[in-house]
Amino acid sequence: MPDTTTTDMGSGSRLADPDVEARLARVDEVLAGLEDAPGPSVRAALEAVGLLTEVYGEALARVLDRADGELARRLSEDELLGHLLVLHAIHPDSAEHRAARAVERLRPAVRERGGDVEWAGVDGQVARVRVSTGGGCGSGCGSGSGDVTEAVRAAVLAAAPELASVEVLPSPAERRAAPAFVPLETLARRGADRTRGAR
Repeated sequence: MPDTTTTDMGSGSRLADPDVEARLARVDEVLAGLEDAPGPSVRAALEAVGLLTEVYGEALARVLDRADGELARRLSEDELLGHLLVLHAIHPDSAEHRAARAVERLRPAVRERGGDVEWAGVDGQVARVRVSTGGGCGSGCGSGSGDVTEAVRAAVLAAAPELASVEVLPSPAERRAAPAFVPLETLARRGADRTRGAR
């Protein structure tokens, strides 16, 4: 687990993960505000941001080119670096591999809540994940189940934004336990037949 405290490094300091997240959120706010503002200065500022992003992406790609297999793995598994590598489309792992790893990282937390989550592969651009809630009610009952489903979706799409969506499948055990659907009119007809038979 990487250290998330701010540490001194020479003349500067390192940012803890929450500080990084706060700055990224602020960047999004500032860019959204700029995109809504008119004028050539705003266009120039947005162009500068775009050019800097491309240059930093190229710098990251050159770092990866020079990294051996072990270093490349360690760089790609760092949460912040991993997101940047995905952003610049230079992550060494496939979208499927990244999504599967994101699901595995969530698994202990889901199991603590009495459920489970399991990677089921990719169909086209759709990630498929099996989710069980532990209560035999499938992926659609209760707010806790909805929280798990949303957490899985968010984690998969953050790790592999190239994927279009996440399909949540019930576990085989919950599929077997689900009661068969009987239309209401069938029940009403059976009741009427019994009434007529008793006369």
